Amino acid sequence: MNMLQVINRKRDGLKHTQEELDFVAQASANEHVPDYQLSSWLMAVRINGMDEQETFWLTEAMAKHGTQLKLSGIRKKRVDKHSTGGVGDGVSLALVPLVACAGVAVPMMSGRGLGHTGGTLDKLESIPNLKVRLTPKKISDQLDSVGAVMFGQGAGLAPADRKLYALRDATATVDSLPLIVSSILSKKAAEDLDALVMDVKSGQGAIFETPAEAEKLARLLIKTAARLKLPAVALITDMQEPLGKAVGNALEIKQAIEVLSGDGPHDYIELLLTLGGWMLTLAKKASNWEDGAEKLERILRSGEGLKKFKLIVAAQGGNARVVDLPEKYLPQAKFSVPFKASQSGFIAHWDARRIGEAARILGAGRLVMEDPIDYSAGIYLKKQRGDEVEKEEVIAWLYSNNLVKMNQEAAHLKQAVTIEKRKPKASPLIIKVIR
Repeated sequence: MNMLQVINRKRDGLKHTQEELDFVAQASANEHVPDYQLSSWLMAVRINGMDEQETFWLTEAMAKHGTQLKLSGIRKKRVDKHSTGGVGDGVSLALVPLVACAGVAVPMMSGRGLGHTGGTLDKLESIPNLKVRLTPKKISDQLDSVGAVMFGQGAGLAPADRKLYALRDATATVDSLPLIVSSILSKKAAEDLDALVMDVKSGQGAIFETPAEAEKLARLLIKTAARLKLPAVALITDMQEPLGKAVGNALEIKQAIEVLSGDGPHDYIELLLTLGGWMLTLAKKASNWEDGAEKLERILRSGEGLKKFKLIVAAQGGNARVVDLPEKYLPQAKFSVPFKASQSGFIAHWDARRIGEAARILGAGRLVMEDPIDYSAGIYLKKQRGDEVEKEEVIAWLYSNNLVKMNQEAAHLKQAVTIEKRKPKASPLIIKVIR
């Protein structure tokens, strides 16, 4: 078998065999075929698709060819959460310690920012000295001792995904459903989990803008997870607006600390408790997600989640004083520019994609993968959808170390906000649950 035969088969719209997909996964993991052939195959898949059986075969093969975490020695149920990416979606930062306090082991494997969406690893690395590249032994040891660990995909964990993920970003094949599913679940299958909760975003700030498209992805994820014998639930959630108020790495760390201290944006806390409630349900620590959410709310009020976050930071080499004094120990931008309301009324809409793009240009994200991150850069929304504002009132702040970019993006931000005379109707944050 050779890669050209595999490309020809999918180019002609034919179904792959299990052996062919195993060949692709092994070749990607070991880099035995050139990038241009893998790119050609990715485009053939993007155009002609793969059915549920092919998607499962590819996912299973990608998980198999690489390092497998061995966490079965951990006595607690092991549950992870995955988000398909959004703007201001720093929920994992507060979710991991909170769920760990409820007696669930949380091995949270995360990624970096992609396009206009933020990445949990970049947010964590805004904490001085914190390490996210951890050995399998360190992951297992910390999970056993602390109950939670937040780490990145190491070189040996699902290496086929590492290669194909990078090529998808450069070949306009990111939005292929089978490729998204195999990317997400191959990593989770290699993680030795008992269960998985997935947050599938829908809206302007997400990969898929409509709930119908997001639901297609969610259902394929659930079906493939079932074939992998991984209990899972998927929540379709709204990403028309940025989640919470902070968009940017250090800003989102600070917001997570505020949430764990008992204060924070209502939408952030709603999603936090709902996702956590489902994690507790799958771990059999709650009878249903509402029961789980109530338990987590009590833990949130007690302050135990904040203590656990501090333990996680310290265990991964970070400066734990960040938790007590974020303003002192987190990176601070040299410049800040206020953004004011152009008229009186109510915030009707913040465009999540425009906000995400603006934060990226300020330095919070990357235009190319080699770009350095400005951890202090970002946007803080003082006012959220439905809030009343007065003309010339400051409704957002921009932060960066590049004053020229700040002034440019302050002007662009005018296109990202809609202010109307009437208060907008509330819309659901949790659109649908797929099991």
